Amino acid sequence: MSRSASSSRRKRVLFVHPSKAPFIQADIDLLSGHFEVRVLDTSSYRHSLGGAVVAAYHMWKGVLWADLDYVWFADRPARWAIRFGRLLGRPTVVIVGGYEVAKVPEISHGLALDPKKRDMVACILRKADRVLPVDESLKHDAIRNLGVAGDNIESLPTGYDPEEFKPSGRKERMALTVGIVDKLNLKRKGLEVFVQAAAYLPDVKFVLVGGSRDNALDDLTKMSSPNVEFAGSVPHGELVSCYQRARVYCQLSVYEGLPNALCEAMLCECVPVGTRVNGIPKAIGDTGFYVPVGDAKAAAEAIQQALVSPKGGEARERIKGMFSLEKREKRLVEIIEELTR
Repeated sequence: MSRSASSSRRKRVLFVHPSKAPFIQADIDLLSGHFEVRVLDTSSYRHSLGGAVVAAYHMWKGVLWADLDYVWFADRPARWAIRFGRLLGRPTVVIVGGYEVAKVPEISHGLALDPKKRDMVACILRKADRVLPVDESLKHDAIRNLGVAGDNIESLPTGYDPEEFKPSGRKERMALTVGIVDKLNLKRKGLEVFVQAAAYLPDVKFVLVGGSRDNALDDLTKMSSPNVEFAGSVPHGELVSCYQRARVYCQLSVYEGLPNALCEAMLCECVPVGTRVNGIPKAIGDTGFYVPVGDAKAAAEAIQQALVSPKGGEARERIKGMFSLEKREKRLVEIIEELTR
């Protein structure tokens, strides 16, 4: 059967991704309800012998099969998907999470800092049929840091399930933050500031959830007061329980896209404390408290205010209204139908 005569079958989407993050699985689930989806997890080839060649082979097979390529992150796999897609006449959608367009020299963060990688990302963003950053600020960063026109860029936030993330039980006098503990995130996600703020509030429990990749945890432990708990990596259900117990959630980052953990915590009626960078104020709006980047004392003062704030319910309603899975699903389906018409 020719491709033009195949309208009776479901359209085929090659879904390319580098990790099993929950927000990526959410997109797989959304698209699978409307299209035939084949998943290509590029992380499985990253460390194998000849991995790049094997990945390219599977990419070619996938693009040959698909009507459209859908790629999470504007990195090397997106470059190959676009190249093969152009050869075979398949459109490509690329999702931008943040680090691809970031340029934050003070913390050495962002692909735009490296000239070769910057050129690669710029090429991807120019040649993709549609680029979907998770926050409008990332579109601005792409234009400013990479020199792209941005005509094909449309911000589309990730969505969250209010039935999965919901309040339960009594809130504790507890401040929570979530993030991988490594040298970069000590600064980028404000983990140092979070731990330093705990010293100003010795009667408040501070909990940091996230696995450790290097000796950064040792650095944090040395500077922490007795009221700081390092929970390490926890199963998904236990993470939801942490959100439900915490009265305050902190997102003290230097750079973010749209922070998933912040939105999930707000759905569990945590009162948010965050910096005014990228997608953080888009998520928080007027339902929480803001602090300057890197200011531990100001963070402690905001946490103290948040602990007695009644805004948890407002925070939940904001995420439900602005970042629903249904909104993301509707727009993704419209875009894919448009590009494959």
